[in-house]
Order: sequence, then structure tokens, then C-alpha cells
Amino acid sequence: MTAAVLTYSEVGGTLAEVMPVGYHHVERRVRVGRGERDFAVLADAILRWEVQRGAGLTVRAGAERAAVGVDITCGARVGPVRIPVPCRVVAVLDEPARKGFAYGTLPGHPERGEEAFWAELHADGEVWFVVRAFSRPGTWWSKLGAPFARFMQKQVTDRYLRAGERLMR
Repeated sequence: MTAAVLTYSEVGGTLAEVMPVGYHHVERRVRVGRGERDFAVLADAILRWEVQRGAGLTVRAGAERAAVGVDITCGARVGPVRIPVPCRVVAVLDEPARKGFAYGTLPGHPERGEEAFWAELHADGEVWFVVRAFSRPGTWWSKLGAPFARFMQKQVTDRYLRAGERLMR
């Protein structure tokens, strides 16, 4: 783990029943499959950063799989500009019916907050991919461009969900 410190204090807030106040909240889910096999395939892909790659982000991570303390920097393209988005894994879910991880923002990220990705296996056998986040502007330019930042967050979340669906085809 590097010396960088997370840029927010509500660590683990994406996994709480109620996310922290004072942030923009996102919770999206999509049904992607059925049964234990689909659940295992999706969970493994999530933990290997495949959702980020599938969303078109470049990935530089300190490990091949998500684990608490692993730093990851994704590269998001906005027109001709590539914006680094450094994060650190703050939690890993390893439950019988829920597997995935949450990461939080590090200095240099345009936002402050946390994002979580997980696979859920419901009692009826359906497999769902969930993306949950809370964030607020973390730089002067993301504060100035808050409407654009929200638009970009929605676009990237949509791409995450489509990546999760593609992983199951």
C-alpha cells in the first residue's frame, strides 16, 4: 500500500444500508444471468477488474485481483484527454450470495467518495450485477464542471453495467 491517504472519511459507505449524506448517490443493478455458475463467473470477472476494462477504461493495478489495500488507477478518456482516477480497494465482499469489492478515491481523483461492484445470487437463482457509489467533486475543476461530472459518472456507470452484461454472454 502506498502512503496516499483516502480523500473521504466514510470508508465502507457503499456497503452500508444507507449511504453517507452530503454526497451524490448512485445505485444501479442489472440482471445478467442465472445460477451458481453465472454467479461465479461474474464475481471472478469483477474481482479481476474486467468491468473497468469492459467499460473502456485503462487499468493499472497493484494486483491482478481486488484485495483490501490494492491501489488501482483507471484512465478515463474525455475527448483527447486521459484523466487518471486513482483508487484503493477498501473492502472485499466474499459472502455466499454476494461477491465483489469497493474502492475509494485517492489524491488526484476528480471526485471524492467510493464505488462498489458486486455480483448477487438471489434465492430464485437470478444473478444481478450491482454498482453503488457516493461522490462529490474533489477538485476545483470538477466543482466548476459538476453537471458535466454527473453526466460523465452516468455514462461510465452505464458502461460498467453493459460490460457486466457482456461478460455473461
